[in-house]
Amino acid sequence: MPTYRAADDALLHYDEHGDGRPLVALAGGAGAHPSYLGDLAGLSGRLIVPHLRGVGLSPSPADPRQGSYWRQADDLEALRARLGLERLTLTGHSAGTRLAVAYAAQHPERIERMLLITPRTEYLVDEPPDLDELLAARVEREPEFSAALAAREAGPDLSDPDAAEERFNEWQRECAPVGYAAWTATEQDHARTMHYYLAAAQRFFSVDPPADLAARLGRVSAPVLAVAGAEDVSLGIGPVRAMTALFPHGETVVLDRCGHFPWVERPAEFRQVAEAFLA
Repeated sequence: MPTYRAADDALLHYDEHGDGRPLVALAGGAGAHPSYLGDLAGLSGRLIVPHLRGVGLSPSPADPRQGSYWRQADDLEALRARLGLERLTLTGHSAGTRLAVAYAAQHPERIERMLLITPRTEYLVDEPPDLDELLAARVEREPEFSAALAAREAGPDLSDPDAAEERFNEWQRECAPVGYAAWTATEQDHARTMHYYLAAAQRFFSVDPPADLAARLGRVSAPVLAVAGAEDVSLGIGPVRAMTALFPHGETVVLDRCGHFPWVERPAEFRQVAEAFLA
């Protein structure tokens, strides 16, 4: 597996799939093993998938703050140099979009294009989620969704430190139906690929970004596309549109009958939109 040295000399790992145009893909979770991304519905080119600090084969940092999404932007810059690229074409999913945004804010001149897949928005915009009708409809018709929503609201039981990561993963599995617009065999199979590293997830949020983060995004001149799911009950559509409006060349595409994992739920539509943007 290929590796690179970070600024603090940590040896970090990444996966590679395919060849051609390089695309660096950042997993979410936070703290999820990046294998759940697969090949992003068969996107063409060379997919470069970092193992973030404390996830997969990359070691946990000695300084927990180095595992924050704000500080891991330094790791992306080291990876860019290792790859010999003048600029990065960057994608991220969910919490991974925080790292993509952090990198863009700190290195706007190093962004070629940025594809944000069902991005988190609450740390950038105050637009309230537009979810009431969607939530009510799904609770009424889907018992699995209702149970998963209740589990998400209850939160994980992390009272036993020795079993905390196992309990965290059990809780994530209980919540899994909330992440998809349907709960068929396809979605269930994908949900079983997810594994979370609790300590990495906690460190990911250990450093707050600067207060002017949203304003900094106005200096990102590269094209930015957000792909949202029309039935993503973790986000809503309005907040995603408000987030992309922070970028001078930002836009949003909404996929119908889609939740939080567009490349799994609507692979053909996702691939068409993503390929057109990345071409």
